[in-house]
Amino acid sequence: MITKDTTIEELVNKKPKSVEYMSKKGIICIKCGEPIWGTIYEVCKDKGFNDQEIEEIIKELNNL
Repeated sequence: MITKDTTIEELVNKKPKSVEYMSKKGIICIKCGEPIWGTIYEVCKDKGFNDQEIEEIIKELNNL
């Protein structure tokens, strides 16, 4: 199960399709062929998403 504390590396390994999904949201998961550092929550907050939006993103990621 994907949570707000899931690292980007874990996310990419568990759900490769998440890279395209996150990219459409403006969140980069892969840089120079390697997953970026941080958790889903951290990278979403860095992009300006609020907690409710992050919860929706996590829900959608779990449904991929």
